[in-house]
Amino acid sequence: MRKLIPVVGTVLTTFLAACGPQAAPAPSEKLPLAGTRVAVTDAVIVDAFEASGTAEPVRLATLSTKLMGTVTAVSVHEGDRVAAGQLLVRLDARDLDAKRAQVEAGLAEATAVHHEGSVQAARIRALYADSAATKAQLDQAETGLARAEAAVATSRGMAAELAATASYAEVRAPFAGIVTRRFVDPGSFAAPGAPLATVEDASTLRVTVNASPDAVRGLRRGLTVAATIGDTAVPATIEGVVPAGANLYTVNAMVPNPGARFLSGSAATLSLPRGTRHAILVPAGAIVRQGDLTGVRTAMAGQAALRWVKLGTTQQGVLVEVLSGLAPGDTVLVAGGTR
Repeated sequence: MRKLIPVVGTVLTTFLAACGPQAAPAPSEKLPLAGTRVAVTDAVIVDAFEASGTAEPVRLATLSTKLMGTVTAVSVHEGDRVAAGQLLVRLDARDLDAKRAQVEAGLAEATAVHHEGSVQAARIRALYADSAATKAQLDQAETGLARAEAAVATSRGMAAELAATASYAEVRAPFAGIVTRRFVDPGSFAAPGAPLATVEDASTLRVTVNASPDAVRGLRRGLTVAATIGDTAVPATIEGVVPAGANLYTVNAMVPNPGARFLSGSAATLSLPRGTRHAILVPAGAIVRQGDLTGVRTAMAGQAALRWVKLGTTQQGVLVEVLSGLAPGDTVLVAGGTR
């Protein structure tokens, strides 16, 4: 019986180990030697400062009116796509219609007086030429004509002013885009300057970040830099660099957004180049992820071993910088390839 105790203990230990949870591979654990072998080298990359900001549409308009009145119609809802000049909100303009009738009547009267003055002035000029009218009569006729012309100009100005005012009774889209906010409904009271609707055109986004003078020293308008919107890397074109305060500059960069691929207001990052530096790069396919841990499979002495590493930035979307855990001369295995 004493001889059986060690054997039973060994079997029980083996059984419990097989039934228990599997631990994550240790860095020294041997793995299958499969994949494309890539030698790790010391590369020269662009040293960049990662500045965080937001991506907003270049064209964004919150519309209001100069009139005070009741909203009679709202022809759009949030999320609707609208064309340039499309009617969005209409206000009650019946008082303007009454003023329009008065202005039109005044213009008609001024036009009639002007016509009569023109005829009278022409008659007096002919009589004066034949010495049948005095200089005082001619001056009086010319003055009457000038007053009639001024009355016509005044009436036409009042008509133009009324037309401009009446245009504020119809709020239209200033450009093609999407309605992102609707502030009023039919029956609401609109006041001058109060927001009625917001329209944005997200076909081009402006990424705005703040950085120190050292980070923006080499930037100029038209320069292309790397940007990240959400989790997607995209190229961005510098629009301008302006002072934003003590020891701080604002950088604006333009990113085309056809098809509204990115949502306005998304978190964005600009990589502002500051020169070059040495770095160790590996293919993105060589990275192994287990939870929050990142590692690579290295090939040594005909065996593969998992080695944990600390990662840096992604270069051109296909290479990943390794900050620690690898050295030049090491060999990593890229998944999906052949030995």
